[in-house]
Amino acid sequence: MKNSVRIGCASAFWGDTSSAAAQLVNGAELDYLVFDYLAEVTLSIMAGARMKKPDAGYATDFVEVLEPLLPRLAARGIKVISNAGGVNPQACAAALQAACQRAGVNLKVAVLLGDDLRPQLPALKERGLQDMFSGEPLPALCLSANAYLGAPGIVAALRQGADIVITGRIVDSALVSAPLIHEFGWAWDDYDHLAQAALAGHLVECGAQCTGGNFTDWRQVPDYEHIGFPIAEIDETGRILISKPDASGGLISPLSVGEQLLYEIGDPGNYLLPDVICDFSQVRLSQHAANVVAITGATGRAPSNQYKVSATWPDGFKCTASCLMAGVDAVAKAERVSQAIVTRTRGMFAQRGWEDYRRVDVELLGSEATYGPHARRADSREVVIKIGVSHTDKQALVLFSREIAQAATGMAPGLTGIVGGRPTVYPMIRLFSFLIDKADCRLSVQLDGQTYPVTLPELIAAPPTPESVPIAPEPPTTGTSGCIQVPLLHLAVARSGDKGNHSNIGVMARRADYLPWIAAALSEQRVAEWMAHVLDPQRGRVTRWYLPGSHSLNFLLENSLGGGGVASLRIDPQGKAFAQQLLEIPISIPPTLLD
Repeated sequence: MKNSVRIGCASAFWGDTSSAAAQLVNGAELDYLVFDYLAEVTLSIMAGARMKKPDAGYATDFVEVLEPLLPRLAARGIKVISNAGGVNPQACAAALQAACQRAGVNLKVAVLLGDDLRPQLPALKERGLQDMFSGEPLPALCLSANAYLGAPGIVAALRQGADIVITGRIVDSALVSAPLIHEFGWAWDDYDHLAQAALAGHLVECGAQCTGGNFTDWRQVPDYEHIGFPIAEIDETGRILISKPDASGGLISPLSVGEQLLYEIGDPGNYLLPDVICDFSQVRLSQHAANVVAITGATGRAPSNQYKVSATWPDGFKCTASCLMAGVDAVAKAERVSQAIVTRTRGMFAQRGWEDYRRVDVELLGSEATYGPHARRADSREVVIKIGVSHTDKQALVLFSREIAQAATGMAPGLTGIVGGRPTVYPMIRLFSFLIDKADCRLSVQLDGQTYPVTLPELIAAPPTPESVPIAPEPPTTGTSGCIQVPLLHLAVARSGDKGNHSNIGVMARRADYLPWIAAALSEQRVAEWMAHVLDPQRGRVTRWYLPGSHSLNFLLENSLGGGGVASLRIDPQGKAFAQQLLEIPISIPPTLLD
């Protein structure tokens, strides 16, 4: 048994830089190298590719990046784990095996199967499955349907001697937690250790987002050009050290790592995973050395006997047109032109007997459109008109795409530069999420021509997990007179992201004694008012949780993304800029507390 295990993450999504794997392999000591590629929209794209070509449907980048590194990986005994298999992990494994032969190395490549539930959809539909958020029934046609598997299948592959493990859909953190369970021999009911392992995976799964990427204090981050990718070193007690290759750029501090701790976790006391329910509310971060942060304090409880499944399905079509409007009164001209385009095409639809648009979303980029009522640039002399529309009929949107160009000669002056030429019509892909019993997924590992069934751990029956009570730090009791107002940015860092149609904003105080003042100002109602322009008028709401260990607050903005990343027409369909808006909210605080 090793005293500690070092795991580097070389990819946060399909399309991430191709330079990270070589940086980690050549610039650091590693036991494992992991790659994360998948999201719901990624799976739908891969499913479409496989329909056109039977040996497609996986992240081809993975094989291309890994091939030149195979001899060094083999020589140093670095094992590789990735969900690059997408909807066709066997084809991915075959391509990688061919790369191993070309490189002259003998590495055992294992494939984890069992997450793809498309063959079972007819039977599942008969059960009357409903979306876990909207209550809608399972659609008739799904492009993909994948269960979020946990760590047991990867652990089984490693125990069979695999050097490289390729999976389909798993929870991202399992890429890291599985090798830790394997190396340390942690039991499946050792929930505190499993929670720390899951936390390590959560911290590095988004690559450079914990090494200074997407960091509030971006001016402090050196050398974006060579930003380091993260390394998690975990010892047998579960303590985590986050670092990066010595010669790389970037920055690792409690604040930069803390932003990633809060990223997209929802209720921090009930972070639900297939192998453990994590409580991150008491997690503590400390500077261990230069560009090294230590993390402790995650605890865990028994998981449920169900997997979450995400299916994607086609629901009509969408089209987005963008063009530049320049000159005096650019915002007013852009408003009139965009309205005229929409009104005219609606009239043309009516003449043809077509129904109206399902949805129209007009944003004037450069007028601070994403800020809603907080925008300050109505006098801009240069804006980009972005018109996003959706419709049930593709031909209606083809007509819309043809009508954009006429505005350049028949409407207000200064319209030019249609971005990308005539806009393209795409299928509107929506997400459908539901729960199934783990027993409905038959997991297996394929290695060296053999298939090994994977037996899931037996679970101790656990009561339903209650929702954490949204508590708050003690309110300020002294020094409340003579306060001044400063932007939240002066007192905290923040990061936002998405979960379906919901957005998560994590706020971490720069100093613990700032938090009571921040919490007093950032009530659920106040945040809902500040972000009202993104919340659905009927279904939008805000929930707040307190994380004492990291002196942080976490906010969940339900139904705030216009349908979410795979279906939204907005310029910010994943709420990535929401934290930037919240950082401008004024906070009252005694001047004696300020640096």
